[in-house]
Parts: sequence; structure tokens; C-alpha cells
Amino acid sequence: MRILPRLPIRSCCQQLGMVVIMLHTLAVVNGFYLPGLAPVNFCKKSDVSSTCKSDVILYVNRLNTEESVIPYEYHHFDFCLGKEENSPVENLGQVVFGERIRPGPYNIQFLENIECAKACTKTYKGGQTDSDRRMMVLKKGISLNYQHHWIVDNMPVTWCYQLENGKQYCSIGFPMGCLVRQDSEGCPINSIYNQPLHYYPFNHVDLEITYHSGAAEEWGSMASSGRIISVKVSPKSINHVDPEKPNCQSTEPLAIKESSLKSGETLNIVYTYGVKFILNNNVKWSSRWDYILESMPHTNIQWFSILNSLVIVLFLSGMVAMIMLRTLHKDIARYNQMDSGEDAQEEFGWKLVHGDVFRPPRKGMILSVFLGSGVQVLVMSMITLAFACLGFLSPANRGALMTCSMVLFVSLGTPAGYVSARIYKSFGGVKWKSNVILTSIVCPGVVFSLFFVMNLVLWGENSSGAVPFSTLVALLALWFGVSVPLTFVGAYFGFRKRALEHPVRTNQIPRQIPDQSIYTQPIPGIVMGGVLPFGCIFIQLFFILSSLWSNQMYYMFGFLFLVFLILIITCSETTILLCYFHLCAEDYHWWWRSFLTSGFTAVYLFIYCCHYFVTKLSIKDSASTFLYFGYTAIMVFLFFLLTGTIGFFACFWFIRKIYSVVKVD
Repeated sequence: MRILPRLPIRSCCQQLGMVVIMLHTLAVVNGFYLPGLAPVNFCKKSDVSSTCKSDVILYVNRLNTEESVIPYEYHHFDFCLGKEENSPVENLGQVVFGERIRPGPYNIQFLENIECAKACTKTYKGGQTDSDRRMMVLKKGISLNYQHHWIVDNMPVTWCYQLENGKQYCSIGFPMGCLVRQDSEGCPINSIYNQPLHYYPFNHVDLEITYHSGAAEEWGSMASSGRIISVKVSPKSINHVDPEKPNCQSTEPLAIKESSLKSGETLNIVYTYGVKFILNNNVKWSSRWDYILESMPHTNIQWFSILNSLVIVLFLSGMVAMIMLRTLHKDIARYNQMDSGEDAQEEFGWKLVHGDVFRPPRKGMILSVFLGSGVQVLVMSMITLAFACLGFLSPANRGALMTCSMVLFVSLGTPAGYVSARIYKSFGGVKWKSNVILTSIVCPGVVFSLFFVMNLVLWGENSSGAVPFSTLVALLALWFGVSVPLTFVGAYFGFRKRALEHPVRTNQIPRQIPDQSIYTQPIPGIVMGGVLPFGCIFIQLFFILSSLWSNQMYYMFGFLFLVFLILIITCSETTILLCYFHLCAEDYHWWWRSFLTSGFTAVYLFIYCCHYFVTKLSIKDSASTFLYFGYTAIMVFLFFLLTGTIGFFACFWFIRKIYSVVKVD
């Protein structure tokens, strides 16, 4: 087998150097792991070496719930605390998403089973202001069904239980307790929690840690070593009578009355835990996420979504092909034949508006700014999805998706400025300073303003979702220190280019537009234009919203990338179809209409988000409602820029193409 191709190498030393470089490269590649996916070897405490460690650190994350958008840090509910000075450093995406990862209070050593160990004891005394406040916060968290989110070896600690159909479902969070309300059947987790108007805090957890023990040649460790492949938790409520000698085998639950503690009354909540290690060599370390992802929504629904979208695309493509190959071809042949004939008849159809079709639109400055920012969002989305499909933004690499998106958006200021300047110059605009300033300020400013207002609400609620002031300063530094200068650079090159030359000249006097039917009027056309693109994505939207608001894990980026490509095709073809119909009706105002036609898909997105809020979430408080619709407004605005830009440039290409092949006097 030939290793090196035949290259014009002059000496044997150069050949030897090439071989050494290739071998070194192969060695580096062999030891390369995607971010967040490097394996960790564990071993017994007596066998600790440079290749393995014995401490199994359990990290606790912020708590959240489907009944509120406001997350809280672990210590907010007065749980046992670990050594917070050993907390890992969160990346930008984790901070923005409100993740606050801290070491837990549990001491776990590899392969050392624990029957019953105490983490700490929390004491509450009635009549004391601080104690009553802590108890009230704990009860509120239980009543709103706040969920723990723990992490071990970069894996989420899962709570697995049986569904009604007999299948097992593994949730990446578990409740901090349960409340039995009036006339309730009790907590669904256990039938012994059945006293009405009582809280049952889950103060005991049994951790089941499954590990894979490989041969020594696999990773160079001893037989008593292994790699963790799953961590499952079973929460319980136990009334430990003696805080100094907890009894984890007790079946008596800890029931707290709904009413406040009486003055002088004392309540002790003893937090305990047990650990059990289980060997399982049937599951490889590389497949340890499978049992979590398999319990998530099934891929057959995703394939149905793809097939549904493909049917729409095939239908639209057939319509466009019919217009391009038959109707449009006949139009062009007829127009050119009329021009060459001696008895030329009066022009009609879309050729009739050739002298007005490239007339600059009203508010061309704002349109060019939207298009520049839309290109920025479009390129950011494509690159982010490409990285996600390659595995760089896997669920194990927490916060990477948001970090990648934000960094890319900031770094893509140059194409935004370039596109905005080129489009604005083609409109005959001369206020280049205003154009570049608006391009760099308006759309990012809208997003940042909404984000800042919602951050103020989170600050007022003492939520972990509140971005620290230092992070806000860092975001502003990225905006004004990186994005704005890059936008100016792109605008500089854009304005230096010659203005776009259109295939036909524009008349000095605008042509009068005849009365339009209801189907060719602007508003009905724009409203109809967003239906088909939304039909391609609405199934995928359910899983995205579930990952954002319902603690589901989204990992099907391959499906999402296919749907994204289908969305681009659908927006383009829909806009081209409607644009052709309007031009045939002698309506040449296509600039804004092409942008709004596909951009109206964002309105349907907003309606679907409202439907999801009403039917799938149980949010009742005003702060959470405000935050939900605030974050939705950011998503809808960016989606509006994305889809509007796709439709505009598809229509722009189509019109330039058809008017460049027809003969015009």
C-alpha cells in the first residue's frame, strides 16, 4: 500500500521529514477527543495514580420547573452545601442560560458502597424570621415542583421510572419534594405520601453508579478501575428521629404541615444519602448517553417531520419548475418575438413593469439594515448547525451551543456591514455613516435591550438566571469592541464597490399600478406566504421549545440541519411564486413584500409559542409570563430577520434573472 503520493520532493531528507510529520499528526489525532467528551478513569482510593482518580465528585446545578421560568441556585432552597471554592468555571453560554454548577455535599469514593451517610442537618425554629423565611422558600419550591439537576463525570444524574405503557423513562432532573393538596391522591412517586396539606421534602437519595471495567490494555489501568457509564437516583422522604444516628431504612416519611411552625417549635431535616456501585461491561463508555437519549422523543416523529417537509418542498418545487420551464419560458419567447416582429403589439404582463421593477423602495435604509443583520443571523445559524452535526456541540459540552452562537454572531459583523452597504448603495443611498451605524446598532440593540430588561426582572427575583454585571460588561465589550468595528470594515468594502447594475433601466416617472384582486393585494399575499415555511418546521419547533422550557434534552441536530435546509428552500420558492404572480398583475413593489412574505413565518412562530404556553406549560405568575414572552420576542425577531433575508435574496436573484433574458427597448 502506497503511503505517500508521488510528489516532487527533492531529497530523501525531505521525504523522511514528511513521514515524521505524518506520524506525529496521527499520534495527535489518535489522542484527540471532542470538547466535553474526554473519558475519566476512576480507581479505588488505594490504587490512585496519575492515570486514575478515586474521588467521584457530584456537582449540583440550578433548579428549575415547568411551572415557572425563574431558575434558582442550589443554595437558594437551604440545602446542604459543598465547597463552593472548588466550583468549575462556567462558559459564556452556561452563564447566559443561568447554569450555576457547584460541588455537592456528598463524599463519594469509587467502588466504596455507602448504606447511609449524613450530609448535614438543617434546623428550623418557629418564630424566628430567618428560619421562617427559609422554610417558606423550601415549601414554595416543593409546591412549584422545582427539579434538581445533578452531574457526575459530566453525565446528568437521571431519575428513571416506569410509564403507563410499561416503558422506562429517564428524566435528567428529579423533584425536591412533593405536596399533597386538598382531596389529592398523594404524591405520584410513592403512595405512602398521602396526608393532605402536607409537604414531603426528599431528604434522602440512593445513588446507583454503574461503571464499565475494561482490560488493562484499553486505558492502561488496573483491574479495580473503571469508567462511569450512568448514575441513577432514587429520592425518598425519611423522618430521621435521631439526627445523630439517621436510619435510612425507615419507611416513615418526613411530613411537614402546610401551616407555619409555631413559636418555639423546632423541626430538623436530616439530609442523607446512599451509594451503590454496579459493574456492567455490556455498555461501552462511548454509548453511555444512549439510555438517556433513547427515552427522549422517538426519531420516528422526526422522520415524519422530515417527510412532511419534503412533501411541501416537492410540491413547491414542482410549481416553480412549471413556472420557470413552461409559463416563464413562453413569456420570454413571446416577448422577444414581439420585439422582433414588425407589427409589435402592446406589452403586457411582467414585462410591462420593466421600467419600474428596480425602482428604489421606500425606507430603503431600514430594509438594508435588516438584510445585513439577516445575513449575519443566517450565516451564524448555518455554521452553528454544521458544528453541532459534527459533534462539537454535544449535550456533554454544556453551554457550547449558546457560546458558539454568540461568538459567531459577533464575529460576523463584516458580512453584515458589507451586505447592508451594497444593498443601500444600489438604492442610490448616500448616507453611508447612518447606514453603518444603524447596521451595527439597531438589531443587536433590540436583542440586548430585551435581554437587559428581562435580566432586571431576574435580578429582582434573586434568580440564578440573572446574568452578573461583569458578564453584561463582557457582552457589551464584544458588541462594541468586536462586532461594531467588523461591521465598519464590511461597510467600508461594500461602499467602495460599484453600485449593482440592474439589467433594465428605471423610468423617471413611476407607472400607475392597476387595481389588484384580493389574492394579489399586499396583506393577503404576505399572510399566505408564511404558511408553507411554517408547515415545514412546526413539528421540530415542539422539540426545541420542550428543550427550552420543559427540561428536555435536544440532541437531534442532524434532523434540525435538514429542516433548516428545507426551510431555506421553502422560503425561497414561496417568495418567488408570489413575486411572479404580483409582477404579472403589474405590481412592481416587490422589495419590502419579498422580505415580509417569508418573514411572516415568524408571526406563525409567535402564535405557536403562545399555543405551547397555554397547552404545555403551567405558568401562572406574572414574572414568569413576562420572561417567557420576552425570550420568545427575541427568538421571533431573529427568526423574522432570518426568513425575511432568505426570501428577499431569492426574489432578488429571480427578478434579475428574468429581466436579463428578455429584450427591452
